[in-house]
Amino acid sequence: QVQLVESGGGWVQAGGSLRLSCAASGRTFITYAMGWFRQPPGKEREFVARISGGGGNRNYADSVKGRFTVSRDNAKNTVYLQMTFLKPEDTAVYYCAADQPLTPGYDYWGQGTQVTVSS
Repeated sequence: QVQLVESGGGWVQAGGSLRLSCAASGRTFITYAMGWFRQPPGKEREFVARISGGGGNRNYADSVKGRFTVSRDNAKNTVYLQMTFLKPEDTAVYYCAADQPLTPGYDYWGQGTQVTVSS
């Protein structure tokens, strides 16, 4: 069982930056690929970014490429999402998720953190 706790959300003006953190419990953090997702108001949850266990492979949604950076510190059991040049359409609840090897989909989810970008 892995517990995930996000932090770092808040309010920011358009063009600003925020860094989200997701702290994970457990001793096998490096074996999990980690993902960031978001759910805008009134919309379905959508993929934002993913990073492999060792950090060598990263993927991003087209809407955030060039603005968001996913990274991880396996020594701290933490994954980050650095968000820059934020837009009002980035407003959402952001979730981190852990993808256990050899099982389909993401297995564990955090509780989410709100990001609000004002114009």
